[in-house]
Amino acid sequence: MHIAFIADSWEELNPEIDSTVRLIHESCIRGHRVGLFAPGNLTVRDNETYAYCNMFSKNQNTSENILTFYKKAKLSRQMVPLKGFDTIFIRKNPPVHNLVLSFLDSVKNDTFMINDVDGLRKAGSKIYSTTFDEASEYVPETHVSKDVDYLESVIKECTADKMILKPLDGYGGKGVILLETKAQSSIRSLLEFYVEGQDRKNYVILQEYIPGADQGDIRVLMLNGEPIGAMKRTPKEGDARSNVHAGGTASKYSLNKQELELCRKVGQKLIIDGIYFAGIDIINNKLIEVNVLSPGGITRINSFNKVKLQRKIVDFAELIHRKREDALNKKIAFRKAIENA
Repeated sequence: MHIAFIADSWEELNPEIDSTVRLIHESCIRGHRVGLFAPGNLTVRDNETYAYCNMFSKNQNTSENILTFYKKAKLSRQMVPLKGFDTIFIRKNPPVHNLVLSFLDSVKNDTFMINDVDGLRKAGSKIYSTTFDEASEYVPETHVSKDVDYLESVIKECTADKMILKPLDGYGGKGVILLETKAQSSIRSLLEFYVEGQDRKNYVILQEYIPGADQGDIRVLMLNGEPIGAMKRTPKEGDARSNVHAGGTASKYSLNKQELELCRKVGQKLIIDGIYFAGIDIINNKLIEVNVLSPGGITRINSFNKVKLQRKIVDFAELIHRKREDALNKKIAFRKAIENA
C-alpha cells in the first residue's frame, strides 16, 4: 500500500511523543511505501495534483525502535502524483487553509482520506459541535461571534460566575482563558484584544464553564466511530487548560458508562461526516472539543495501557484499501464478462 502523511517536516516532529511518528513507523514496519509532505508542497502539474514529497527509502531496514527509526530514516525529495497514494493521513495542526482542501478535492475520489476532505470542511472548526443534533445534550452552551457588543452582553447576562473564552482557530490550549463574569471592568478590553486582528476581526468563542473543569478533561481517540483509547489530562496549578502542550499532565483512564454512551452518539455523527480518526475532549460528560486534523495522545495512551494504537489505525487503513481494491477488481471482472457476452 502507498501511504502519504500531510504534516510538519520530519525534523520538526518530536519522536518522543508525536503520534504522527508512530503512524509513519507502523506503516514502514509493514513494508508500505510512505511519503511525507507539508501543505505548502502541494502543486499542480499537467492538470494533476502533485506534491514535493519526502519519500522514505524502501530499501532500508526499519528498526523496531522508534527513536532509532527516526534518527536513521532516509528520505528523498521527489515530485509525486497524489493519485498514486492509496491512503492520505492529514496530520496538520489547525487551521488548514481552504486552498489545501481544494488541492485534495481532485484526488478524494481516488484516494482514501483520513479524514474526508468534505468532512474536514465541516469539522475543522470549533463550531462543528453545533451540528451534533443527535448528541446535542452533550454540547455545552456555546456563543461564537466577532461582535464585541454581543459578546459583552452574553457575559453580562450569564448567571454563572465563570465562562471559557478562546479563539476560534486555536489549538493545543493556546489562547484559552477562564473568564470571571463579574470582572466587568476588564471584560470589554479583553474581548477587543481577542477580536481585533491586524487585517480583520477574529471570531471568538464564549462557552459555558463545566463544573469539574479545574480537575481536567478526558481525551478520547476515536477510530471509525468507536473509542480506542483514553487518558485523563490534568491542568497545572493556576491554569484552566488541560492540554499537555500547555503544561498539563496525563494519566491512565478508563471510560465510564456515561462517557461510552457519549462516544457512541458522537461517533455516529463522525462516521456520517467521514471523520474516521479524531480526538474528542470530555469534561463531566460534556463534549468540549473535537480535534479532526491532528489528534494526539497515541504515545501516552500506549504507555499507560501497554498497547500500540497505531496498529489499529493502520489496520483500519489497510481494511479500507482491501475493500476498495476488491470492489475495483469486481468491476473489472464484470466489465470483462459483458465484453465476452
